[in-house]
Amino acid sequence: MNANGNPPPAVPPRKPTLTTPVQAEPSRPREKVPFQSVPQPQSSRAYLYAGIAISVLVVVVIGAGVIRAMGGKGGEQAPKGERAASQTPLPLGMPAAAAGPAKGITDTEIVFGMASPFSGPNKELGRGMKAGLELAFAAANEAGGIDGRKLRLVALDDEYEPSKTSAVMKELVETRKVFAIVGNVGSPTAAVSVPYVNEKKIPFIGALSGAPVLRRDPPDRYVFNYQPSYAEETAAAVRYLVNVRRYRPSQIAVFAQQDDFGEACWEGAVAQLRRYKRDPAQILKTGYKRNTAEVEEAVARITEAGEELRAVVMGATYRAAARFIVKVRDAGLKVTFTNVSPVDSDQLSEELVGAGKGYADDVVVTQIVPPPTSNATAVIKYRHLLEKYMLGEKPEWLSLQSYIIGNILIEGLRRAGRNVSAESLVDALESIKGLDLGIGVPIAFGPSEHQGSHKVWGTMLQPDGTYKLIDLE
Repeated sequence: MNANGNPPPAVPPRKPTLTTPVQAEPSRPREKVPFQSVPQPQSSRAYLYAGIAISVLVVVVIGAGVIRAMGGKGGEQAPKGERAASQTPLPLGMPAAAAGPAKGITDTEIVFGMASPFSGPNKELGRGMKAGLELAFAAANEAGGIDGRKLRLVALDDEYEPSKTSAVMKELVETRKVFAIVGNVGSPTAAVSVPYVNEKKIPFIGALSGAPVLRRDPPDRYVFNYQPSYAEETAAAVRYLVNVRRYRPSQIAVFAQQDDFGEACWEGAVAQLRRYKRDPAQILKTGYKRNTAEVEEAVARITEAGEELRAVVMGATYRAAARFIVKVRDAGLKVTFTNVSPVDSDQLSEELVGAGKGYADDVVVTQIVPPPTSNATAVIKYRHLLEKYMLGEKPEWLSLQSYIIGNILIEGLRRAGRNVSAESLVDALESIKGLDLGIGVPIAFGPSEHQGSHKVWGTMLQPDGTYKLIDLE
């Protein structure tokens, strides 16, 4: 609910996708058994005999039905086709007493929900994730959907504020009746969403977050991730700075958003620096408040460190990150900056290149997908689909990531089959081993592994705004 007491507004799709309107499944009228009259007996003894006869008849009919259901043992065999149907095993994860399709599923479509920022300073994160999912859905729908059902996404704005996420999630699950949640943006918002989906037993797939709340050990049954954790990304950045750039661990500081997202980035960097014998208490740590670009205090602390500082490992969204880099550069410090994939590399590039010459120098971003300009099979197909369904939309890191997430979800739906349920989708995703989507690394899940990829790519921002692949090791 917003401040006026109204439900959060739905975000209009960027371009219409091939979907089919929801149709309520018609209820089947109960079959009526014709009433048969029984002749009235002429005496009490006749009543008794008639009652006994009816009772015997009922027992015989029921007994015959039981025998028939058991495959005809001890009597007449059930017809071959009917017997085979009765012995067909239920789909994986499908409850024996299931009655009709699951919530969010009709004969013609499956509806998914997404709670992400579509307004405010981080709206581009939501826009990018939504675009990639709609692209994957559009391609699947044009090919006939999944078992004849089209896929539809309902995306609502939570403004990247956990205080609003709860209402948005309830709106999606309890009012919009979505089948599953896919592509949510944010770690602080995930801290609100994860307990809710676990309680409601709603699949929660492919959030834009590398936070620990999504990666418990053992994993939460209904929570699946594609991307590596923030700890993996920042650890890779620290190794690059020490092993490749040859900076001393004491020359590395951390700048992070002051919430679950930033804390996860900090913990990954600290864990790796500790391996280099760096005392966490001596690491310079600074940051900024979520949904702001108020970085002045952080810049002051970094500049106080002087030339002894050689690198800053960042866990920040694009606007705050760009402002921080510009101000540190303006202060005259020549340091290497690293950031993690959720920064939105394209927006960061736009901000820094637009700020003027030199601001994009020595900026490294760890990535969890190959470059959107690469010649990997999946990326070529992604670019072709962009031209087909989203004319004018340029290839971007975020939409490529969510396109991959959409295809992982589609693979799970195909494996779950026509009688898909929350449980059978979970079982189907856990059955994925070595799935080759064409990105250069296989995707795998399991009952004790709900993170599909651990691959981290390294990229260096170029003066023209593009990114060049670099070796992190």
